[in-house]
Amino acid sequence: MKNEMHLQFSAVSQNESFARVTVAAFIMQLDPTMDELTEIKTVVSEAVTNAIIHGYNSNPNEHVYISVQLEDGAVHITIKDTGIGIQDIEEARQPLFTTKPELERSGMGFTIMENFMDLVEVHSTRETGTTIQMTKYLTKSKALCN
Repeated sequence: MKNEMHLQFSAVSQNESFARVTVAAFIMQLDPTMDELTEIKTVVSEAVTNAIIHGYNSNPNEHVYISVQLEDGAVHITIKDTGIGIQDIEEARQPLFTTKPELERSGMGFTIMENFMDLVEVHSTRETGTTIQMTKYLTKSKALCN
């Protein structure tokens, strides 16, 4: 069975929790474990926060886009912005790297995403934006395949 949802919202930090809870509510139909649910909520928070703070420099006139597809026990999440893009993706993926040290950013967003998800792909073009595609295979779906 395949099911999907699409979400668009203003790029304001108050919407980060809205995005996290909305994605969590949608994936509940797959009956994830509490750990899986927490991990997915965390990566959504990290990616949305990156889009708002780094992609748009906290410009509330912009939008963040989320798509979630559920298919055969896998959760596919795409989070996209049309902001400034990432100059060097490999550098941005390094632990503790941040372009906003004045905001006391930890630089662990991509590291957290990579640790909690089974697959993370980052596509970015300067002045066009960034798309992060993530996949998590839920424990129950892994058990069914064995």
